[in-house]
Amino acid sequence: MDGQTSFSLGPSSLTEALYESVRKRIVNGEIAPGEKLTEIRIANEYSVARPTAKACLERLTALGLLRRTTHKTAVVPKLDEEDIRDLYFSRETVERAAVATLARTGTVPVEAVRAQAAMKAAAGDMAFASQVEADIAFHSALVAAVGSRRLSRMHEVILGEVHLTMGQFQAHRTTHPMNVVHEHDDILKAIGDGDPERAQHRLAHHLDQAQSRLLGQLRRERSEEAPT
Repeated sequence: MDGQTSFSLGPSSLTEALYESVRKRIVNGEIAPGEKLTEIRIANEYSVARPTAKACLERLTALGLLRRTTHKTAVVPKLDEEDIRDLYFSRETVERAAVATLARTGTVPVEAVRAQAAMKAAAGDMAFASQVEADIAFHSALVAAVGSRRLSRMHEVILGEVHLTMGQFQAHRTTHPMNVVHEHDDILKAIGDGDPERAQHRLAHHLDQAQSRLLGQLRRERSEEAPT
């Protein structure tokens, strides 16, 4: 391993720590779109066994953070406009069901409130990576609070790709950080007020804004890459 970077893992279970480390490197852009990840590479970089590296790659692939090529090689994907539209269609379908269910009983999830507080703090500090993590946690908490394991599993797969696009396109940087915070506040208020229709409307507006930022950033990147 001469000249090769070695990554250390935290004290949690080895497989979970490995997954979290590689996931963060992907969504933060350290492992770039199109880059290949093999069992040997992960095993060498983290000094873990091949089966552990394989399990990590399989989990990342299941969540959409990696895709298998025709040669079975795991590659970090770069979503195109069609992918993003389909992703947000699926996301809105799941999350609308969740906020409507919560609003019918006026249930504001404690974990969503905590994630929102973390997001406000990150926005105030202009800490982009922390803001993205808190954003993902907020939406995950809304769906988890419904109590449906199947809905949560579907949402976990969707959020894997959402997190990937947020990291790759860094669309949060194209708007004032407090704008997203205010949109989250509106969703929580509608839920707490027991208004399912307004909760769904505020959520749809929030996701439409997020999708528009992603598509705008994608188009700007394509324009910059186009030959002059």
